[in-house]
Amino acid sequence: MIELYTWSTPNGRKVSIMLEELALPYRVHAIDIGKGQQFGAEFVAVSPNSKIPAIVDSDGPDGTPYSLFESGAILLYLSDKTGRFLPQKKTQRFDAIQWLMFQMGGVGPMFGQVHHFLRAAPEPVPYAIERYGKETRRLYAVLDKHLAGHEWLASEYSVADIATYPWVARHDWHKVDLADFPNVKRWFEIIAARPAVQQGMKIPTAR
Repeated sequence: MIELYTWSTPNGRKVSIMLEELALPYRVHAIDIGKGQQFGAEFVAVSPNSKIPAIVDSDGPDGTPYSLFESGAILLYLSDKTGRFLPQKKTQRFDAIQWLMFQMGGVGPMFGQVHHFLRAAPEPVPYAIERYGKETRRLYAVLDKHLAGHEWLASEYSVADIATYPWVARHDWHKVDLADFPNVKRWFEIIAARPAVQQGMKIPTAR
């Protein structure tokens, strides 16, 4: 059994989608970040950076419980545990890892800044809205150009797609029309139709 500590954010949904795709048994612990529950001592013991998501795998690599934080690391761990959603051929494997890192280092941080300055900042900050809005559109363009010649971000459906999808799912928060990025739109719609993705996107509210 995997204990999943999460909330209804793109980073949290990466892991619930992965768990649904893998059909692994898991139990959800909702960590309401709006109420500051991420700073509680019990959760900090699992996630020292006070960020969701985090997991505790009762059947860790050495047969004892193993805890892990950081969404990208969790995806790689679950892939290693099951042998799924990372290509076996080394070059293809690193293609997937590089696009996962693209999400972790670019898509997540920049889209997150757009979320903040468009939706959460106490007052408008035009410079920040313009700066992060432009960078967000640039990243969409990078994805769109790549997906013009690829069905998936790597050679097959992988952790890279699973990690990126929940961020693109908030395209309306970014004031981005996916019609402007037709290859991203095609990719997005294919992933959105997957039953495991649909269920993973409901967590934690569905449990």
